[in-house]
Amino acid sequence: MMYKYFNPKAKSNASGKSAAVLRYDSGTDKAPVVIAQGKGHVARQIIEMAKMNDIPMQEDPLLVENLIDMDLGENVPPQLYSVIAEVLLMIEDMEKKA
Repeated sequence: MMYKYFNPKAKSNASGKSAAVLRYDSGTDKAPVVIAQGKGHVARQIIEMAKMNDIPMQEDPLLVENLIDMDLGENVPPQLYSVIAEVLLMIEDMEKKA
């Protein structure tokens, strides 16, 4: 069997951009929740809306690949918590600087 794509960046370039949106409210959510996701045109719209609304974004092809495979409204699994924590810390730092 031959695999065409060995890394997520090459796969992304071939299939277009992917995007996923997470919601996490420590007061109500037990874990981050996937609330939007898409590839191609939908991903470009998600990214454009985030830019227009000054919503912080983080590029992580491996994380997005995992989030795209999840159902909307599904909690992020514990295996991804460390990566999500890094993203949340980055957002917190950005908010402090603003």
